[in-house]
Amino acid sequence: MGNSREVVVTGGGTGIGYAVAAAFAEAGDRVTITGRREQVLSEAATLLGARPVVFDAADPAAVESALGELPERVDVLVNNAGGNTDFLDADGDGLAGFAAAFERNLRSNVVSAALVTHALRERLADNARIVTIGSIAARTGAGSYGAAKAAVEGWNVSVAQEFGSRGITANVVAPGLIGETEFFHGKLSDRRREWLIGNTMNKRPGTVEDVAAVVTFLASPAAGHVTGQVVHVNGGAHLGK
Repeated sequence: MGNSREVVVTGGGTGIGYAVAAAFAEAGDRVTITGRREQVLSEAATLLGARPVVFDAADPAAVESALGELPERVDVLVNNAGGNTDFLDADGDGLAGFAAAFERNLRSNVVSAALVTHALRERLADNARIVTIGSIAARTGAGSYGAAKAAVEGWNVSVAQEFGSRGITANVVAPGLIGETEFFHGKLSDRRREWLIGNTMNKRPGTVEDVAAVVTFLASPAAGHVTGQVVHVNGGAHLGK
C-alpha cells in the first residue's frame, strides 16, 4: 500500500479520532475525516491537511448522501465516531425515555460503525484495514454504552469473517481512561478520575497518542495476520483475555 493510502477516520475532528488522523497524515497518507460539526471538522482538516466530509455516521440517509465525497478506494477505515450519549441530555422519564437513551448509545456506537463499513464495503481495497474504537466499558460495564461497545466486539468478528478472504483485517482497539478528550463532557469527578487511574498498573491515564499508535500498527502491512481481535489500551486496568 505504500505511502499513498486512502484513509477514512470517522469522528476525526477531535480527541482520539483527531490523533489517529494526525498519525496517518504525518505518515504521508491521504486522510479524510468525517463528523457532524462542520466548523470543528473544517478547522481540524485545515490543521491536519485532511479532507473534511460532514455527516452523521449513525444516519443511513446522511451516510448515503456523503458517499459521493468519500474516496473511491479505501485502504484504511477507522470507525471512531461514537461516545457515551448518556452524558448528553436525558430523554425524560419512564420506559420510553429509558428506551430512547439506550437506543441512542447503540446507534451512536454500533450502528454508526456498521453503517459506514457496509456503505464502503465495495470500495475497500484488497488487504485493507478496518479498525473500530471500542472501550474498556465493554468488559467493565457502563449501562447502554458498555452494552454498545460489547456489541461492537461481536460485530467486529463478523466483519473479520466477511472480508478475511481478501486479506482485509478487522480489529477493535479498546481504550481505558484517556485524558484530553471531550468524552466525559465535564462530568468526570476528580474522585472518579483518581479511582480509574488507580486501577491502572502504570498509574496514569492514557493519551490519545497511545491509542493512535496501536491503530496505526493494526493498519500497517505488518499486522496482516492480526484480525478479529480486541486490543486493550488501558495501562492494565483490564486484562484482555
